[in-house]
Amino acid sequence: MDAEGFWGHRQTTNARATLSHCREWMDRLGWLDNFDRVADGAVLDGRTGWVFSDSEVYKLLEAMAWELGRAPEDELAATFTALVARVARAQDDDGYLGTAFGHPGQAPRYSDLSMGHELYNMGHLLQAAVARSRTGHPHDLLVEVARRAADHICREFGEGARDGVCGHAEIEVALAEAGRAFGERRYLDQARLFVERRGRGSLPVPPLQSPEYFQDDVPVREAHVLRGHAVRALYLSAGAVDVAVDTGDDELLVALERQWRRTVGRRTYLTGGMGSRHQDEGFGDDWELPADRAYCETCAGVASVMFSWRLFLQTGDVRYPDLIERTLFNVVATSPGEDGRSFFYANPLHQRDAVASALDGVNPRAEGGVRAPWFEVSCCPTNVARTLASLSAYALAADDDGLTVLQYAAGVVDADGWRLRIDTRYPAEGRVAITVREAPKDAARLRLRVPAWAEGAVVAVDGGPGRSVRPGWVDVDGAVAGTRVVLELPLDPRVTFPDERIDAVRGAAAIERGPLVLCLESVDLPDGVSLDDVRLTSVPPRPHADGARVTVTTVRSDHSSDGGLPYRPGPTRPEGGGTFEADFVPYHRWAERGPSRMRVFVPREAAASS
Repeated sequence: MDAEGFWGHRQTTNARATLSHCREWMDRLGWLDNFDRVADGAVLDGRTGWVFSDSEVYKLLEAMAWELGRAPEDELAATFTALVARVARAQDDDGYLGTAFGHPGQAPRYSDLSMGHELYNMGHLLQAAVARSRTGHPHDLLVEVARRAADHICREFGEGARDGVCGHAEIEVALAEAGRAFGERRYLDQARLFVERRGRGSLPVPPLQSPEYFQDDVPVREAHVLRGHAVRALYLSAGAVDVAVDTGDDELLVALERQWRRTVGRRTYLTGGMGSRHQDEGFGDDWELPADRAYCETCAGVASVMFSWRLFLQTGDVRYPDLIERTLFNVVATSPGEDGRSFFYANPLHQRDAVASALDGVNPRAEGGVRAPWFEVSCCPTNVARTLASLSAYALAADDDGLTVLQYAAGVVDADGWRLRIDTRYPAEGRVAITVREAPKDAARLRLRVPAWAEGAVVAVDGGPGRSVRPGWVDVDGAVAGTRVVLELPLDPRVTFPDERIDAVRGAAAIERGPLVLCLESVDLPDGVSLDDVRLTSVPPRPHADGARVTVTTVRSDHSSDGGLPYRPGPTRPEGGGTFEADFVPYHRWAERGPSRMRVFVPREAAASS
């Protein structure tokens, strides 16, 4: 991807800033020293970090592996090699790898399957090794370490052995990936076992939790919707898709498609974010989508992309890359700051107070009005890092019929005998020009995705007249070297209305432009105007910079605090205020100018006065 493009710029920042930032924090907090202490046989009663801190090291290694495959660099390679060596020293002779259990001064291995995260941690180790193998290093030390760990897991949890699952799903998708990458069927079989064991109430339930939190309440193939802890549910679903596809389990695949449809249709935010409850970091009930209490953990966005990607690869349904695009632009791109050294953990759609986080220390809170450099539970920075480093994998798909362009970014593409040059400033501009430099055969099919919002899109081939195309797939048959395709996507701002069953935002609307959700920030309002008092008018929004200029009005509400309840015997009809033009900016940029109040859904003038 070109460095100056939307995603290429973020990949460059990820490589130059985020990777070193994550490593520095792990050093600073002693998370890397945990591996050295295990290797040296030290007593670990004073181990630092949560029990899942090992996983952050592994996600960082995965990000480094993908980045080295994308843009090899000597200093990063040396850092990667040294870090892998530290991890490898800590591996036990039987393949077990972990720094929180099973060593002097610690509880026994697998003594807390509900919350111990041992299999979760090793799952991220396997995914790091898969990244290393798939980028041309199948015999790397990291791959050897991961294979020994996977062998250990199969011995400990295979048929006739320990009958358990991990409280945080992740090992399922990791084993399935490793089985495919390393050619080991038994890893896939173990993933299948874990998926089938889930939902049978085998995990001890800690206080204030429930089996649903762990997806241990209903077997995967019997469930109708995702529930419980959002990241757990989505990782499990991604792994279950892999199992269903690679074992030919059509019943399981149909169940997962059913769960995706209902979850997306009733439990997903406009941004693509998932998880509406701070309690349990979990899904709410159908239509429970409060904007101000939206949790929408960044990691859930990453996991949603993983789930949808796998469903697309098997089904070819355009809805899956549509959701991936929405989630990438409005969740994944929202988390990291411009400098690549600060992050959002949660992604609400309405920020009521402009509260600053600890800008130079560990932020104990997942929510807040500005991005923070690190968190007590800092799973999101490394998840963003590995996703950005591997982003090109989600942009294209090749099959026997041709090549499908799924996500639009400027750059040169080499895939399965194809070589393309893509020129675009998307999403700032809607023009995407694709030039075929090489094709795998005399005439092949080039398929483009027209997003669901892109009514009025136009495609032209080899300088010919443009033709209107509907959302979905548009095929260019007979593509050869020299073929040039230009896709024009309409980027006029549009008003989006929520389903009436979403109580929290009934009577409000949002503004979108192309794949971007826009928002209104308090810093863009005139002095003396409260965000609470802004109302949308019926005047259509206009393009402005990379967002929209919107005609809004204000109401004069009673903000007095006389001790009375905020309720009245009849409908409240606030007195009308002034009308002015407000600039709505891309949601992914909110709070970049400092702490601010913000909202995506703004009450409509007609709704307020009805």
